[in-house]
Amino acid sequence: MKWSLVVIVIAVLAIPVRLRVYAQDQPQQKQALTANAPASGSYNFLIASGFLCDPNDSTQCPAVARSSDGETVEITGAGTLGLANKSVTAAGAFTEKTPTGEIVATGVWTATELASFESYGIDPGALLRDYPQFRRLGLFVMAGLKMPGPMAGPMAGLAAGPIAAGGVAVIRIRLLADAGSSGDAILRVDCAKGKVPEDEQSDGVRLDVTGGSAFEEHVSGRTIFLLQRPGPNFAWKRPLGSQKE
Repeated sequence: MKWSLVVIVIAVLAIPVRLRVYAQDQPQQKQALTANAPASGSYNFLIASGFLCDPNDSTQCPAVARSSDGETVEITGAGTLGLANKSVTAAGAFTEKTPTGEIVATGVWTATELASFESYGIDPGALLRDYPQFRRLGLFVMAGLKMPGPMAGPMAGLAAGPIAAGGVAVIRIRLLADAGSSGDAILRVDCAKGKVPEDEQSDGVRLDVTGGSAFEEHVSGRTIFLLQRPGPNFAWKRPLGSQKE
């Protein structure tokens, strides 16, 4: 698909090795979130893109959702969520198909608003355990691995990277079709990690097109939220007693 390169670039940019420090937790928000997930923080997320895709398993990418009449929508993408200011920056590609597989529409989508985010908590070992492509790419620094021997101390801070997390994000998006008119939709991104509700036991997406189809059934595809961790503070501090009187 001609937009695949765009999505790959976005996916790479969405997972920087050096990450921003997330904001302080807000006590009044904690009750709405699962334990071990900050009330105000930042997440990167992937939808059937980047290291989620395995060339030996075509069922993982793109993510597919189905409507009640059998039509499907295929979605890929990546972006970031900021809970402190309820912000979202994301984009990707989509393809709508008839029940027989004929293409109805293709194009790209961009996020316009974060409607809500519910955290299921974190799964610290998931990146290396569940994603062969992550291991093959050698992204060990992002996984938070400790350096052996005498390098363990000075390098430990450099290993701070994202932690896999579960949850559901509801995002308002703009559909920009290659042909025909554009439209609005609500995209729901589910990642089944952490303390997952019984009725949300699989990764996937759902798409409700304003004035159009509602793709409410998960078919296939992987998604993930990556909780950003604080990185090391390299700010230079003057030694005690060295300040001039």
